[in-house]
Amino acid sequence: MNIQSLHSRFCEECRLIKNNTPATIKWYKSTLRGYLNFEKSAQEITDCTTENIRAYLYYGRLERNWTPETFIYTRKGLKYFFKWCALRGYIGVNPVDQIEKPKLEKKLPKRITRQEALKLLDYSLHSRKWIYRFEKYRNTAVFAIMIFGGLRANEVLNLKMGEVDLENGVISVRNGKGGKDRLVPICSRLKEILKEYLKDRERLKKESVYFLTTLKGDGPYTYSGLKHVVEKLKKMSGVAFSCHRLRHTFATMMLEGGCDIFTLSKMLGHSDIKTTTIYLSASMTHMQEQIMKHPLN
Repeated sequence: MNIQSLHSRFCEECRLIKNNTPATIKWYKSTLRGYLNFEKSAQEITDCTTENIRAYLYYGRLERNWTPETFIYTRKGLKYFFKWCALRGYIGVNPVDQIEKPKLEKKLPKRITRQEALKLLDYSLHSRKWIYRFEKYRNTAVFAIMIFGGLRANEVLNLKMGEVDLENGVISVRNGKGGKDRLVPICSRLKEILKEYLKDRERLKKESVYFLTTLKGDGPYTYSGLKHVVEKLKKMSGVAFSCHRLRHTFATMMLEGGCDIFTLSKMLGHSDIKTTTIYLSASMTHMQEQIMKHPLN
């Protein structure tokens, strides 16, 4: 069987049955494309062997300076596809199973301080770099949702109007990472910021189903637009941050504020609570509070 046709079936099934996001499908396609560009002789599924897949991954690590994370991520994308092929009888065994993964250093998630988080919100709302009032309110709403709600960038951009319920104080995240839905409560500070944004949105008579819109027209706010604003805000404020770092900041600050690990796991949308426990180590305040409980202290 031809590899390309099989991969098209695989992606279609992932989209229709597993409800994978467009970003995940794009990743699957990119992963296979990289391998086929390296192993140009591979046309049929039986041409794919452990040896030539390993050679591709080693090439990426040695010649293209892949990080261990990139190696593991690429291996994972190929493994999913070949596992699908093996389960359907197109190949006998998954050729990726015999390829070892590099060990990763255990790094703590990077965050920004409370003062830096407040500084970001202040600059996003009051900076004169934004020409239009709507930009100020929208940009502040975006970063506030990440800081006070811990949403991922794509989850924020995909929010629909009916999914932000200020009356009941809850954000409904639909089809988040892994296709999971979850509810995130809205704190009073975030509610105030979102109210101001919605007031200005109404003033401009925006009718988009998307919660966040472009300045001109009524289209959804895009990732490229957000990326541009992030770079601009980093220069203005002097705070080194990324959207995902704001999510880490939310998690560590929630623990420092006394939130239990189970509730935090639900708000972050983690399927395994072990993923959330890394923030316990990232929060020095939390550890200092716990060490005070030593019986001989």
